[in-house]
Amino acid sequence: MKEEAIKSPLRAFMKQRRMGLNDFIQKIANNSYACKHPEVQSILKISQPQEPEFMNANPSPPPSPSQQINLGPSSNPHAKPSDFHFLKVIGKGSFGKVLLARHKAEEAFYAVKVLQKKAILKKKEEKHIMSERNVLLKNVKHPFLVGLHFSFQTADKLYFVLDYINGGELFYHLQRERCFLEPRARFYAAEIASALGYLHSLNIVYRDLKPENILLDSQGHIVLTDFGLCKENIEHNGTTSTFCGTPEYLAPEVLHKQPYDRTVDWWCLGAVLYEMLYGLPPFYSRNTAEMYDNILNKPLQLKPNITNSARHLLEGLLQKDRTKRLGAKDDFIEIKNHIFFSLINWDDLINKKITPPFNPNVSGPSDLRHFDPEFTEEPVPSSIGKSPDSILITASVKEAAEAFLGFSYAPPMDSFL
Repeated sequence: MKEEAIKSPLRAFMKQRRMGLNDFIQKIANNSYACKHPEVQSILKISQPQEPEFMNANPSPPPSPSQQINLGPSSNPHAKPSDFHFLKVIGKGSFGKVLLARHKAEEAFYAVKVLQKKAILKKKEEKHIMSERNVLLKNVKHPFLVGLHFSFQTADKLYFVLDYINGGELFYHLQRERCFLEPRARFYAAEIASALGYLHSLNIVYRDLKPENILLDSQGHIVLTDFGLCKENIEHNGTTSTFCGTPEYLAPEVLHKQPYDRTVDWWCLGAVLYEMLYGLPPFYSRNTAEMYDNILNKPLQLKPNITNSARHLLEGLLQKDRTKRLGAKDDFIEIKNHIFFSLINWDDLINKKITPPFNPNVSGPSDLRHFDPEFTEEPVPSSIGKSPDSILITASVKEAAEAFLGFSYAPPMDSFL
């Protein structure tokens, strides 16, 4: 009974996290106690989001395919939903769903992210979506970042055709095991740091690192996904001030709405490593206002059941002053050279020569054991695999078309050679 009493709030915490930042802010906006906290009041001065629409069963009618807006040159202009068998829902977000799909001609399996244009525009998130697509185009050369094969759109939806990764979310495995032993946490932290370092080398700040966005492939290697909150063109020492991220992982400077830089990713790495070792994020509280206050003001407290090198790394990454945070001077090089990672051969790591500490043991693409049944038991909407029926173009459809000009993408032919 005692164990169940511990697991119950953990499960509630895990489920709450899936709501995402927009729904989270709306929830605390309606909580009179939380709203009295000065930091929360400051944060809530940003515009309030509207309710998300997941694959609306009765969307406003879109135009016919023959009336599509010209997206400009694309090396895959004929891609369409009917090219795929959509087999299972494997994920869900604010604007749509991720589905396991098999390409009919190639017989290859992909994860296809299908987003509703109407929901994106309602929340004014088109810049984030295009940013995600732009970042995906740059990921082809790194083993720990999910790859985009091509993208296309219909009048009412956007489709990302991505690598299919079925070893499960790190979130899912952490939920089942509560925490990881230090060698396993070190391996994952190293692969994550390598991916973040690569993004930083492209002047991209990830900004939304959390266990739900960290997948394991079929061998057990890390794959970062979901680049909707990435910020492009952040030069070394450059800053941005957009309020975004996931509540448990918000760095103090983001909460303060101060300018922040790529060190925000190293704070998030520290938060994820802490959670891997202890089972909950640092500064976590079920009381939202208290959690924000903890992040801003409470000293980091570390239990004695970790090594000194792990303790030192967490203290460096979870430094509230970003100018003193580990990574502030030499970015990834500082993390790479930290004593906690002295057992890691970074060349072997990047070449996947280090055997992962955990093997998901999936039998093939149809093995969905590591996906949450909350998703996989949901029926695949019939509208996913169809192009819209004929109807007149409305002003909102024109707006949607203009918002996603240039979205469609397919890699050049030589990248397959």
